[in-house]
Formats: sequence, structure tokens, C-alpha cells
Amino acid sequence: MSIQVTSVSLRPQRLSSTPSAIQVITAEDIRRSGASSIPEALRLADNLDVARKNAHDWAITARGFNTAFANKLLVLIDGRTVYTPLFSGVLWDHQDYLLEDIDRIEVISGPGGTIWGANAVNGVINIVTKGARASRGLYVEAGAGDQLQDFTGLRYGGTLAPGVDFRVYGKTFHRGNEVLADGAPAADEWHMGQGGFRLDAQASRKDALTLQGDLYSGSEGQFSQGVVGVSGGNVIGRWSRTWSERSDTSLQVYYDRTHLSDPESAFAVTSTLIAPAGTLTDNLDTYDVSFQHRFRWGERQRLVWGLGYRFTHEVDHNSPSVAVTPPTLDQDLYSGFLQDEVAILDNLFFTIGSKLEHNAYTGYEVEPSARMQWSVTDSQVAWWAISRAVRTPCRLDRGLQQPAPTETIPILLMGSPSFRSETLVAYELGYRAQIGRRVTASVSAFYNDYDHVRSVGFTPVTILPLPFQNNLEGETHGVELSLTYQALDWWRLHAGYNALNENLRVKPGAFDLNGALNETADPAQRISLRSSMDLPGRLQLDADLRWIDSRKINSGPAFGVVPSYGELDLHLGWHPVRQLELSMTGQNLLHGGHPEYGFPGPGQPQIQRAFYGKLQWRY
Repeated sequence: MSIQVTSVSLRPQRLSSTPSAIQVITAEDIRRSGASSIPEALRLADNLDVARKNAHDWAITARGFNTAFANKLLVLIDGRTVYTPLFSGVLWDHQDYLLEDIDRIEVISGPGGTIWGANAVNGVINIVTKGARASRGLYVEAGAGDQLQDFTGLRYGGTLAPGVDFRVYGKTFHRGNEVLADGAPAADEWHMGQGGFRLDAQASRKDALTLQGDLYSGSEGQFSQGVVGVSGGNVIGRWSRTWSERSDTSLQVYYDRTHLSDPESAFAVTSTLIAPAGTLTDNLDTYDVSFQHRFRWGERQRLVWGLGYRFTHEVDHNSPSVAVTPPTLDQDLYSGFLQDEVAILDNLFFTIGSKLEHNAYTGYEVEPSARMQWSVTDSQVAWWAISRAVRTPCRLDRGLQQPAPTETIPILLMGSPSFRSETLVAYELGYRAQIGRRVTASVSAFYNDYDHVRSVGFTPVTILPLPFQNNLEGETHGVELSLTYQALDWWRLHAGYNALNENLRVKPGAFDLNGALNETADPAQRISLRSSMDLPGRLQLDADLRWIDSRKINSGPAFGVVPSYGELDLHLGWHPVRQLELSMTGQNLLHGGHPEYGFPGPGQPQIQRAFYGKLQWRY
């Protein structure tokens, strides 16, 4: 409860006094879980729905809408957004880091548009890496297993001059194929390599500078479609200045480059008209600059405001079966926000604010919020909030053509130039408390009202092509519970429970080809139980037992069902000396294999039981 978080108000706050449905995954949590990737580490957040699609793809969201392109969750790594404008979502197979150098992952369920802007609709994930000073010395990791067949990682950090620290790192891994229901390989093996650096300088007593960057490249199999190629890199510069105890500013600039080469299967228009297979490539360059200023106004007000500008240059090379128009697109995003926290009483705070953004598709978007916080005691906080958030159109919403048009082959499915932003008005209640020395608990309840959600319509005169429209509306509501009990000094227990009810429907008098089934694919309930033990002989044993309710997966106006399942992960670590850790991790131990996602059929991957061993050396 004393962990410092920054994602809610852009200033350090103790978790115990943060008025939001936020959970924190610490570096120690990640190490003890045996997670080998960021998506695996995100399973530790009770307020996220995490489902593995195959060896390299994941479906991750908060509070529903976990479709193939889950598009209502904003993800940041050290302030750099990794939300793609191609399809409105996160390419999780592109997002990697040396897990040893992640300081914490802050997971907010619920809208965060006032601070973070468009697409922070159902939640925000903020991945914060360690400063260079906290990663001095040599770190080496290596391991192997049956699914995670081999992996290596190396990092070295040191001091260049007084107040100037650095680190460099590199990592590689190879993950083998999952299997299909008949036992055949799913042809989805995954190779990836990544490296990067970070430089932190305390330029003066008031000024701090950071420069960091990453490069990655990899390939991944795709059932019946060929090999996907991914690569990219980024560089971030950040200047922070503390003007006084009551005022500080920060300026951040980053450049991000992503490349995707995605083989597409042939597309059958009719039994005789078939668009041949081909490769869709997407190249995206993002330039972003943001400024923030936090200050106290009088004795009872804290204000934070900021300005931002983002420019994206996207170039697509279309395939015969899928095209995006125009093939080259430049876009500008301007933003500004203001948030004011007022202390009404010593233990009662009211926060109000809004973000104003201008994008090239829909013009101005406003995302206000109001939040009341009651600090019952130093270790108990209750809150309520009302917020508005939007998901702005993506490239596919406006410019999709499937298949690419020719003289003989017509378009069946297309984006619409009139596609507008999806909107959410969210209502939340929450409570968090530390009960005695050994128990912490949190509960949050929410009601979300959605409008203008994506649908597939028809052209009144010609029927075809079928355009994307905004003909869906609906509500979701649910509850999120989390409880941690320090049973003994050497044994900690944790439990999480989530319930979600969704009611998405076609607007009166409107039409949706998919019958309002295409935008949701979520379990009604999720339960997690975790145990962490420090055993004699410098042993640590961690267990993660989870149960996921069934989920409906659509295929047009029909749906299939991914059955409910329970799974168990175990991690055993041994520290023969302080610098060395040897560990063994077993994942999905209750089944030989089963699906977590995907429409039932011969091409649905089965996520297998897996084991791997790992060596870590710190010096």
C-alpha cells in the first residue's frame, strides 16, 4: 500500500491514497511469477483479462471488449504510447523488454482519457522501467524448455561521470509451435531479438535528463499464411526540472518506428472470384512531443496541465486480399489538458479536469472527468467518479478495402469516411484499505454506457460493399475484488475476482451484419488465487491458480464458445548465493493443452503445458 504510483494524477501518490481502480505489478512480482514476457506478467493484474491466442499473439483488455483487435486499452512504456493507429489496439508481439529492468507495471481499469487522451477507454497500462542507477553492474540470464525453447539476456550498467549513469542490454528468444486440436503443429513458432540503452544524468540539483532507446527484429509463423516479419525501434528524450517544492515540469520527445510484413490468405468473393494471397506491409513513423507542469495553487489546490503534439507517417503496401487507402497517410494530433485537485476538507478531495484533442478524422474530442476522494483514514480510501472517453477511428475503420478492388473483383468489406468516434460515459465506485498489518483489500464497481460502437452495415442501393458504421450501443457493468493476506512472515496469499455483464445491441432501426457480436469476446467471471512462500534453504515457491469462464467468439452473425478452464502455474527459485538464482517454471499444468481464444475449428491453437529452466546471475 506504500508503493508510489504516477499514472492516475501524473504525480507520485501512495497506492493507499490513490482514488482509482489501480493495481501494481512490482519487479519482485514479475521475478517470482516466472513470466517470460510482458503479456505473461500482465496475468498478475486481477483487473485484466489476458488470453493467449497462439505462440506469439495475445488478447488483453480491461472491463470487456476483448476481441481479436482489442481496441479500448491504452498501453505506454516509459511514456511512449504503443497503441497502433492501423487497427486501434496493441501489437503485443512487438512489445518486449528485459523483464529484470522493469520497475513496475501500473494497471488502471476504467477510463483515463482526461490525462492520457483518446483510446484510454476501458483502461491504461503504464510500464515503467528502472532508472540506470538502479541497474548498475552485470546481469546475465539464460534458459531453455520445451515451448520456450531457448532464451538469453545480458545487461551491463555503470557510471560514466558523477551523476551520469547508463545501461545497455540485449536479449533473444525462440518459442516453439503450439498445436492444433488434431495434434498437428500450429506453425506459429516465434523468434525475436532486441537490444537497447538508457542514460540518466542529474544535470543539476533541479534538472534530470534521460535518453533511452530500443531496437528489435523478429519473425513469427502464422497458420496457413506464412511467416510474419516484425521490426522497429524507438528513442526517447526526457527533461525534468523541479522549480520548487510546489512546482515542477517535464518535457518529453520520442520517435518510434514499426514495420509489419503480414502474409494474407486468398479471399474468396464467390466460388469463381478469388483474390489471390499476398503480403500486407505497414510502416509507421511516429514523432511525439509533450509538456507537463504540476504546481500547487494556494494551500488547497494541486493543478497539472499539459500540451502535446504527435505526427504520424504511415505507408502501406497492399495485398490482393486486403488493402488500406490511402496507401500513404500523414496525420497530426494536437492535445491539451488541465486537471485540478481541490482539498474540500483535510480528508475530502474533489478532482475535475478534461482533455481536448484534435485529430484528422473527427476533429475536436473532449474527455472530461470528475472524481471525489474520501480518505477515511491514512490506510483507507473511498472514491466515486464519472468520466467520458473516446476511441477515435483507425486506418481500417476509415480506409479498409477487402479484397483490394480490381476490374473483375469487387470490394465486399470497406471502411467508411463517415465513421465517427466510439464514446463511453463511465460511472465508478471504489474502496481500498489496509486492515491491520496483514490484510489489504480493494473493491470497485462500474457501469459503462457506450454509444456509436463499430458495426458492419450495408449500402442501401447496391447492398455491397458492406461499410463499417456506428450502429451499436449498450452497457456493461461489473465488480472487481482483490485481497492480499500475509498469513505468515514467509507466506503471502492473494485472491482476485472479476464479474462482468455486457449488453451490446443494434440501435433501433439500424443494422449490423454481425448481430452485435463482433465487438465483445469476454468471460463473465474470472478468479485468481496466488501463493508466495519463502522456504528454508533459500527456496521460493510461487503458485498461480486461475479459473476463466467461457467466452463467446464470433464468426459473422454466429458465435462459437471457448470453454471455461482452470490452470495452474508454478515457479520454484533457489538462491545458493546472493548473486545467483536457479529456477524452474511450469505453466498450464492442469491440462496437456486447451484453447484460450479463437473461433472453434481445425485452425484453433491449443495452448500447451510448458516447462522451462532459468539461470540468473547478478554482479
